[in-house]
Amino acid sequence: MPQITYIGRRLISLIPVLIGISIISFLLVKLSPGDPIRLLLGPRATDEAVAAVRLAYGLDEPAWRQYFVYIGNVLEGDLGRSIRYRLPVSELIVQFLPRTLFLIGYVMAITIPATLALAVIAARTQDRLADQAIRLFTVLGMSVPVFWLAVLLGRYFGAELGWFPVSGWGEGFTGHLHHLFLPAVSTSLWLIPLLVRNLRGALIEQMESDYVVACRAKGLPEGIIFRRHILRNSVLPTLHLLGIMVAFLIGGSVVVEIVYAVPGLGALMVGSVIGRDYYVVQGLTLAYAVGTVLVTLTVDLLTAAIDPRTGR
Repeated sequence: MPQITYIGRRLISLIPVLIGISIISFLLVKLSPGDPIRLLLGPRATDEAVAAVRLAYGLDEPAWRQYFVYIGNVLEGDLGRSIRYRLPVSELIVQFLPRTLFLIGYVMAITIPATLALAVIAARTQDRLADQAIRLFTVLGMSVPVFWLAVLLGRYFGAELGWFPVSGWGEGFTGHLHHLFLPAVSTSLWLIPLLVRNLRGALIEQMESDYVVACRAKGLPEGIIFRRHILRNSVLPTLHLLGIMVAFLIGGSVVVEIVYAVPGLGALMVGSVIGRDYYVVQGLTLAYAVGTVLVTLTVDLLTAAIDPRTGR
């Protein structure tokens, strides 16, 4: 019952957040330079044609009324129509979204096992050679910009050695894995150091706590103590950080998508900004924000499932 109450409170708390997101995405088009109707009709459109389309779209109404019309359209799945692609924005997002989600999932499949392995090794060999080497790796990893690393890996392993493609996303599951390997690795090499440092510190703190000493005094095997108590209590701070990083990747994947020409949401966003396709930018901003909120909610629910005390 407390868990259900906690979930209900979290869902209710999302309502003002979603309202704020909708207002910002609505104002994004209103405050943008230029007239989207003239962009839609072209430079040779007459003032009468512009006025007729403005009337048809309800853009001659007050801003507050336009906002409520916009909310109604969003709830029906209508995010507007792209000026550049001549397609509904919702269809464009559905078309480009799987590539970005596949890339994010690929990054997580590399990042999570590597983070657990390196953090556990570093914590259990504290201040010894392995720990020092892993700490050096984390410092270097956090110092290297992800876009520079993406260019470096693409030039060496793609252009010079020819081991991996440097553009596109391939055909079929194995083709996707092959084409997106360098984008996923370059992103993971930026994420792993942050997560390893966080998890290593939490593991060391738990290993030195009083309840671990008590478990050892009772004669429990070291492996059981580590798996059932130390690791479980240490993973929560890193889980929150991972959620923040995943939320950042939803929008931040634009860097590697542009470097490796991956036709995902990031590439769609950049092309729409350059082409002043305002309704696509508006729809993507809303999609990014809602995705971030959902990731945050998922992390909170996982945290409550791992440690029920957080859901009280």
